[in-house]
Amino acid sequence: MATVTAPATSGEQLRAPKSNTKRGRRKLPKWAGGLVGIIGVLLVWQLLGALDVAQGSIPTATKVFSHMTDDGWSFYWSNIKVTMTEALWGYVWGNALAIGLAFIVLVIPLLEKPALQLGIVSYCVPVIAIGPILHIVFANQTKTPPTILAALFVFFTTLVGTLVGLRSAEPVMFDLVRGYGGGRVKELTKVRLKAALPSVFAALRVAGPAAILGAILGEYMGADTGIGIAMINSQSQFDIPRTWGLALVAGFLAILAYGLTAGLGRLATPWAPRNP
Repeated sequence: MATVTAPATSGEQLRAPKSNTKRGRRKLPKWAGGLVGIIGVLLVWQLLGALDVAQGSIPTATKVFSHMTDDGWSFYWSNIKVTMTEALWGYVWGNALAIGLAFIVLVIPLLEKPALQLGIVSYCVPVIAIGPILHIVFANQTKTPPTILAALFVFFTTLVGTLVGLRSAEPVMFDLVRGYGGGRVKELTKVRLKAALPSVFAALRVAGPAAILGAILGEYMGADTGIGIAMINSQSQFDIPRTWGLALVAGFLAILAYGLTAGLGRLATPWAPRNP
């Protein structure tokens, strides 16, 4: 007797093409979108420069890169080294003060409002107001004002990120620690710090480019060397390609600082959720 095979149900018929579609579809790597975006920006830049839409103020990308090659690595490195040193020290001091103050607020909650007000003031004070004062006070130390401005630029972001992270731990985790006989020290090291790390590293990612921006703006107010003073000199000499080249270098340094901090954060917090 012949066996009659039952026809596939409608649900099976619908699922089969979907499975085949998933097999045939190839997902592009994450860096592909960024690469396409960079190439698109360069092409638009080249086109705008070639059409001279801004009457010479936008040189072509090829002209800028050629000018950078003519200037040589020594010119850029001598300025990069100064700016990055100022930004690094500002980054370290600003973040250390912000994280330390956040822990103090955690222990003494009454200090939260004054601490946040201090952070808001440091974030909102115009650079044009505080920059000249710093250069007057530290007249003989040209690298100190950019370092202080870099620290001010990162302080508020890291303070808020650390406070949010320290308070993001779930209450049930504290009950678990107490159930096993742990005290406040165990709560801090086993629960609060682990819960705070993703938020802290998110703030540190933003702080990296901010520190570089603060250092460059501090050099604008008066310095001997650095990317900021090199930009001022190139502008005063109407060397437009060099100005654009320095801007590209500053942008690359900001991206590099962001990327390095993001990579360190991924290594330090493997349990944290990632963006798709």
